[in-house]
Amino acid sequence: MIKKESRNSMRVARHERIRQTMMGTSAVPRLCVFRSNTGIYAQIIDDETRTTLCSASTLDKDLKIKNGSNVEAAKVVGKSIAEKAKAAKITKVVFDRGGYLYHGRVAALAEAARENGLEF
Repeated sequence: MIKKESRNSMRVARHERIRQTMMGTSAVPRLCVFRSNTGIYAQIIDDETRTTLCSASTLDKDLKIKNGSNVEAAKVVGKSIAEKAKAAKITKVVFDRGGYLYHGRVAALAEAARENGLEF
């Protein structure tokens, strides 16, 4: 019997492979995306000091998102993370898609962040 590896374990393996070469610094931090069935989460991380500089998600009360698992919600989170990054004086980031395909919600978040001032 052939056992198929789960999609999430394959995603985690892709993410580990990506993270071997990608690192966020204090000058250019890493914008990390996590996507679940119910929401999408974004963090800007400085890997040198291992700190989260700012974060945004569909769970934030001030965004008032009813359905967090669609492209519109991802656009709102992308805009929010870009505004928080501006407030923290961050303009350039390295985009970490978390092993997900650059498609759908992940791409929508990235495009919204770019439109609102983040460079990557």
